[in-house]
Amino acid sequence: MQFSEALRAGVLNGDISVSIRLWKSPRVQPGRRYQLGAGQIEIDSIELMAFAEVTREDLRRSGERDLEALRARAAHAGPIDDDTLVYRVAFHVVAADAR
Repeated sequence: MQFSEALRAGVLNGDISVSIRLWKSPRVQPGRRYQLGAGQIEIDSIELMAFAEVTREDLRRSGERDLEALRARAAHAGPIDDDTLVYRVAFHVVAADAR
């Protein structure tokens, strides 16, 4: 799972633990670990939902200030309106040497 340079430090220090993704199908699986620079994240859950269902807690955990900032970041994969289906991916950081 890839993150922009602006978000990577927040992911690795645990401040960011949710990502909203505009994917046609899931690209990660719960329980699997993914390398991210010097660290790893483990996927806790993945949920398909309408963009309008993103909560304030999701925004806080994703490192975004508001829905429009999140919409702009995720829209590189295509336009997003309130009915657009997105994946909510929850994860946590694990030690780089944990396998």
